[in-house]
Amino acid sequence: MDIEQARTFLAITAHGSFLEASRQLHLTQSTVSARIQRLEEELGTRLFVRNRSGASITLAGQRFLDFAKRLVLTAAQARDEVGLPERYRASLRIGGRIALWEGFLPQWVGWMRQHSQDVVIRSEIGFEEDLMHRLIDGSMDIGLMYTPSHSPGLIVEQLFDETLVLVSSRPDDTHPGEDYVYVDWGPAFYAQHAQSFPDLERPPQLANIGWLGIQLILTNGGSCFLPARMAASFIAEGRLYRVPNSPQYINPAYMVYPRSSDNPVLEQAVAGLRELALCEREAVV
Repeated sequence: MDIEQARTFLAITAHGSFLEASRQLHLTQSTVSARIQRLEEELGTRLFVRNRSGASITLAGQRFLDFAKRLVLTAAQARDEVGLPERYRASLRIGGRIALWEGFLPQWVGWMRQHSQDVVIRSEIGFEEDLMHRLIDGSMDIGLMYTPSHSPGLIVEQLFDETLVLVSSRPDDTHPGEDYVYVDWGPAFYAQHAQSFPDLERPPQLANIGWLGIQLILTNGGSCFLPARMAASFIAEGRLYRVPNSPQYINPAYMVYPRSSDNPVLEQAVAGLRELALCEREAVV
């Protein structure tokens, strides 16, 4: 049994498909199948049952799940911890959507550095699918996102609500115009947006992150929905303007972390995120 077998097992568990796991791991499907076959031979039991919809984990596979997570996590921790200088006692890996790295997460990094200067922090940007995959396979300690999925062994905890507001490069805009940029803030935003603008044609510009929407409208003119927190500095500088009487949408931000972990600083890191999230909520009130 090796780490790559365990990592492959976790990828199939996360995505429910050998084919999707092979795409995520950048491997051929035959390589993924061969790894699982060898793993099943070593364990002496079936871990998955293939079906038309993908692959279903067996009872034996569910029993192996925690062991696989620990194997991958231990390997990741070994890489991180063994090479640390002696003055550092631990390392922590945190990832989040880019909008949450606007203000909130950098403040948290500062909070951690103030309270635990002997901890190495690895900061990353990612989307929900990748963040959840990293959390499941144990190669990430905490993930911050807007549309998390649920997985055994992971805790999903709401931190605060983002308020999405319509901003424009022009002070006299009253609604989304020809140069409107639709930013994909997830399924809930899509449904609310469609209800608010039933007659709006499919926008000619789409972006998958708020930062990209900002760059497009600052450079070329236009409007888009952004978290009020993210838009505040641009509005204060007179570079963007709130569109009056436009709808606002609530977009909850969540943190996801393992239910049990050997990382000695995870509890403190989570407590710091809660503390800063409370300040964020109080600032809105």
